[in-house]
Amino acid sequence: MKQLILVCFALTIFACKPEPKFELARLQTEISTSGNSWLINNVEKSSEVITKEGITYWQDSNDTIRTFFYTEKAATIPFGIIAKGSSEIKVSFNGKTKNIKLSNSGFDTIYVGKYTSSGKGYQYIDLQGVSKKTGTYADVKSIVFEEPEDSSLVKYIKDDFYFGRRGPSTHLVFETPTDDTEWMYSEIEIDSNQDVIGSYFMANGFGEGYFGIQVNSETERRILFSIWSPFKTDDPNSIPDDQKIKLLKKGKGVTTGEFGNEGSGGQSYKVFYWKSQTRYGFLTRIKPNNDNTTDYTSYFFDPETNKWHLIASFRRPQTTTYVTRPYSFLENFIPNTGALSRRGGFYNQWMRDSKGNWHEITEAKFSADATARKEARLDYSGGSANHGFYLKNCGFTNEFTMIGTTLKRTKLDVEPSINFNDLE
Repeated sequence: MKQLILVCFALTIFACKPEPKFELARLQTEISTSGNSWLINNVEKSSEVITKEGITYWQDSNDTIRTFFYTEKAATIPFGIIAKGSSEIKVSFNGKTKNIKLSNSGFDTIYVGKYTSSGKGYQYIDLQGVSKKTGTYADVKSIVFEEPEDSSLVKYIKDDFYFGRRGPSTHLVFETPTDDTEWMYSEIEIDSNQDVIGSYFMANGFGEGYFGIQVNSETERRILFSIWSPFKTDDPNSIPDDQKIKLLKKGKGVTTGEFGNEGSGGQSYKVFYWKSQTRYGFLTRIKPNNDNTTDYTSYFFDPETNKWHLIASFRRPQTTTYVTRPYSFLENFIPNTGALSRRGGFYNQWMRDSKGNWHEITEAKFSADATARKEARLDYSGGSANHGFYLKNCGFTNEFTMIGTTLKRTKLDVEPSINFNDLE
């Protein structure tokens, strides 16, 4: 009987023993909310709540702030948050929730629990406000994980937050069929609900510029055609006069001027509310002159008017070239919408040489930008579909295409029907 009592006493002592306190110093992998979090219920409002300091102006109980990261394989990783506030917030992960009470005026690391990744792909942790004693729920600087033995296990946006939040740009890289390729022709059609704000679906790209369509806001869309100056600068005001892009002509309703930030040069755009599920045509001519200048002219085909519309014609100095480095791309130019996926359809690529011969282009190499190449974002893909190509990016999807993949589309054998004499 005495032995039984001792055993029961020992079991009671063992059962009441508290779980060892987690050593916060083990949380070393810091995922900044400034670069990796969005207001998932209203992404366009993200920049009002998430700044370069992280989550700062969090006031609305309806807001769900989602932090994304990528894991290379299944794993269970302890995590916490670096936060301050006087409130109660809810942390959701792995289909469960945990409420955290904050009562600190300076940033502290708070252990939350263990995150279980089911395998390779994107993961997320959500934060929601429960109650607050001040105007905001909390300032949250980071989500922090235990440093994994495999340093490549967890991937996220570590720097260049502006471009990381915009997301990866994806490209179709083509080959010119001849050394005297003078014309580029292609078509774009965007599926329903893929015309996300911030998208630039670029149809005809080349060594000195690009031509395509944008979604600028809920109410505005544009046709954009730009040519870079041979003078390399991000400040258009610093371009010498003899290296400036000269406007030769422009179409009705087209605005022209200079641009900067990502190279500088001449820009033209037409505000035009193009529609999803409609196929539009893009035609670009690159014609060298005898005085070391080259003229660039682009036209847009609107099926509703059944005609080609001049966008603009520019002259680039210190340049003698036909079409070089042809490509198409899909990019997002608004960081707030980098958490939304979008996909563009690119069709019926042809090129025409200076002798008037058409060449159908049925092969492309898939490529992506520096954000993709350094694995800051892995939500990008491209392929063949509907007798054409597609490009997809953003949204933290797990659709992925290896850079350098060769893509092929169906050969159609129907040359573009264009009366060049009717072009403006």
